[in-house]
Amino acid sequence: MEPAISLRKVEETAPALVSLYKSAGVSLRKHGLEGERAAVYLVVDYSGSMRSYYKKGSVQALAERVLGLSAHLDDDGIVPTVFFSTDVDAVTEIALDRHQGRIDEIVAGLGRMGLTNYHVAMDAVIDHYMDSGSTAPALVVFQTDGAPSNKTAAERYLCKAASLPLFWQFIGFGNEKSTQFDYLRKLDELAVPDKRVVDNAGFFHAGKKPHKVPDEHLYDQLLGEFPAWLTAARAQGIVSH
Repeated sequence: MEPAISLRKVEETAPALVSLYKSAGVSLRKHGLEGERAAVYLVVDYSGSMRSYYKKGSVQALAERVLGLSAHLDDDGIVPTVFFSTDVDAVTEIALDRHQGRIDEIVAGLGRMGLTNYHVAMDAVIDHYMDSGSTAPALVVFQTDGAPSNKTAAERYLCKAASLPLFWQFIGFGNEKSTQFDYLRKLDELAVPDKRVVDNAGFFHAGKKPHKVPDEHLYDQLLGEFPAWLTAARAQGIVSH
């Protein structure tokens, strides 16, 4: 099967993303996902400790990489994007034909950076997915630089969402030795089926300079656990095709 959006279309609408699109294609083939269709979401942390990652372009770089991946999986050329801190700061989008400087443009209209409440962002993604009427599986790239302010709520949302066709791929920005990420490792390993019907989450650490992580490595990590989830979710009837 062909990618959802052709190389020629990417060359015409987003020439700066062509190399990312090609790298994503290599990784999809490697993981047996060539021709797969899925909605792709991006969730980004807008808590106070994230300031330097916005300033250095790490969030913009992640957004562009996710867009390059999405072009293979979804034909609309748009990635719904949720900014969160204490509450949901914005539900917006990045698009192939409007990606350059997009993160700075969105952030310019946001208020104060707050705490880190994963569950409010998860709720926003679930609402958006349900409202879309889609039955396709969804890959949610969920970026954060630390543990949630409300750990109980985050775990509860993840476990409840396991019956939905949504896979949550968490990506950590920051010091790999920080205990902030112990919680995400725990979320990644929550028991199946005691806590949740399928393993619907993955986690990887992008370090203190996430924009320096090679594209190929980033895509391999983003897609590492997605195929196993697709298989399990299809077996359980959570994903229908």
